[in-house]
Amino acid sequence: MALIKKFPVDPGLSFLKYRKVFFVVSALIILASLALVAVRGLNFGVDFRGGTLVEIRTLKVENLGDLRRELNTLALGPVSIQEFGQPRDLLINLQKKEGAAQQAAIAKVKETLGDRVEEYRRIEFVGPKVGAELKISGLLATVLSLLGIALYIWVRFEWQFSVAALVALSHDVVATVGFYALTQYEFNLATLAAVLTIAGYSINDTVVIFDRVRDKLRRFRKVEQDDLLDRALNKTLSRTVLTSVTTLLALLALFLFGGEVLRGLSLGLIFGVVIGTYSSVGLAVPLLSLTDLRTLSEEDEDDKTLPERDVL
Repeated sequence: MALIKKFPVDPGLSFLKYRKVFFVVSALIILASLALVAVRGLNFGVDFRGGTLVEIRTLKVENLGDLRRELNTLALGPVSIQEFGQPRDLLINLQKKEGAAQQAAIAKVKETLGDRVEEYRRIEFVGPKVGAELKISGLLATVLSLLGIALYIWVRFEWQFSVAALVALSHDVVATVGFYALTQYEFNLATLAAVLTIAGYSINDTVVIFDRVRDKLRRFRKVEQDDLLDRALNKTLSRTVLTSVTTLLALLALFLFGGEVLRGLSLGLIFGVVIGTYSSVGLAVPLLSLTDLRTLSEEDEDDKTLPERDVL
């Protein structure tokens, strides 16, 4: 027996009844996220702030806490160390320096590490100008992605759906950035890709629900709009929940077994899936209730001629 058959096709929940609560919660999430970014800021990785990356393989597994304290006594500014794959593979992140100061900082690190290093695998420099350009490019990529998704929804459905989707996606992106500001996990190009992945995941859920909403509008012209929106949410709820749970299981495995280098990325994705599922159900569809969708189905037939279909 398939597990999905254990879930009710229509649980009969009333989501629109609590739309004001959803709106208040979403507004608080956005305000808190913006406040966190303004007050705590993001822990930008070397991709965005510039600096030096030194990847090494040690002869034995080192105590990262002791090694970090040792390197921080060199007066080179904040030094971060994390495992990069195997326990003996480490990634050292040094604060950006200019010219000869940068070479001197690397020499100090090498001298301190001494014969504990089996191999220096790479040393990469990212200048502050490149970091600033990547920040602008990342922001531009995010904005254009959201606008492109909104344009697709407009073409696929109507402008009301596009506006609701854009607001929900912006909510997800801001909340995820706020999460990184709260946890201070490194925000780099990989985590930026995670933010865009979350937007893609969220809009996938939203489009499925929107398609069901449009189907209901065409079939049941005499039913109250809020009732139709609730029906659409209930009809797709089992699919939404099961998709989210299976995705979270994969991300949980990545978080537990992916190592330190993937810890921030996977945790951000876990948060994003949760917040994206919430926004699809608790924000995008309730926002539709603030508009008149009846004009979209004027050409459709009366609800008596088209019986409802049960689709998961």
